[in-house]
Amino acid sequence: MKKPPIIWLNVILFASTLLATVTLIPWRAITHGFDGIEIFALIALAYASGLSITAGYHRLWSHKAYKAHPVMRFMFALGGALALQNSALHWSSDHRVHHKHVDNNDKDPYSAKKGFWYSHIGWMLREYQASRYHDYKNVRDLQNDKIVMWQHKHYLLLAILMNVGLPAFLGWLNGDILSMLLMAGLLRLVIVHHCTFFINSLAHIWGSQPYTDKNTARDNAFLALLTYGEGYHNFHHIFENDYRNGIKWWDYDPTKWLIKSMSWVGLAKDLRKVPQERIEAAKLQMQLLRTKNKVAHLANYDEIVDKLQAEYELMKQHISEYYRAKKTLLEAKRDELSVQNLTQQVDSLKLRLAEQQRSWKLLVASYA
Repeated sequence: MKKPPIIWLNVILFASTLLATVTLIPWRAITHGFDGIEIFALIALAYASGLSITAGYHRLWSHKAYKAHPVMRFMFALGGALALQNSALHWSSDHRVHHKHVDNNDKDPYSAKKGFWYSHIGWMLREYQASRYHDYKNVRDLQNDKIVMWQHKHYLLLAILMNVGLPAFLGWLNGDILSMLLMAGLLRLVIVHHCTFFINSLAHIWGSQPYTDKNTARDNAFLALLTYGEGYHNFHHIFENDYRNGIKWWDYDPTKWLIKSMSWVGLAKDLRKVPQERIEAAKLQMQLLRTKNKVAHLANYDEIVDKLQAEYELMKQHISEYYRAKKTLLEAKRDELSVQNLTQQVDSLKLRLAEQQRSWKLLVASYA
């Protein structure tokens, strides 16, 4: 089978920026050195461009996990051009196809089942998906966003201004244009490219699957450190419209923190969150499935499965009762109704749920 044509512009871009980084950065560091302002600019622009991809391109435009003020949409459009990962319209189109056809080698633009190299960067080096980009059917909603379409129309100019003009201007202010171009321009670009590319590659290869095994997406707390919080990818692929990826407060997810902070000052609204009951149900189902797989070789498999299934149904019941009562209590508080009895009911159900969870964990652990 004949391979699609090579996209020489992308090949030259990725190869030349990587080669220049591994040669020019050490040379400049040895012969001249970099000052604190240049290092700060590297970090600041890395986060500005990376978060524009994760909070803007990904959670805002691809998944509509929240609504953003035009000021932030404009900033994300500029930051996306700084990240040099194509326009928001094009990126979102690719990403929606990825979620719709995840792991399908024929339809997923960056299917992880084709290997690390392909999902990380190889899919951008040949015209594998060229036939799709003529009307952007799956992002018609974004075509009504004037900022998205403005960025799409002027993307090349914006990319040059942000990746060359901005670092050069900062270098002029600091008195060393070349060093700033190398740090805040070149090195920053390569770091952000490969860190965000890890979302398509490593996040589908390395980690755990606590919520679903119906696709290759993985949760990996370490990877979240490199991907602006996108490392909790197994959660994301089952609950893609949640504005969070790391759902616990301590999970490193600066994209989530940025979006939440924006909402506090009126720059974001309608933040979407999956009900905790659905999250608990998904985890419970995966625990049941894994335990069944572990005991599949045992002679008394049917007996064990019956016991597991009974406990599983009890767990589902307790989870449902607890969250239903909790919702009723919250609604009563909002309506300023008497909540004493409801509070007692919720506390009682919470204790019953905790007891049932202990029983379930002991049962599952006994077959580990």
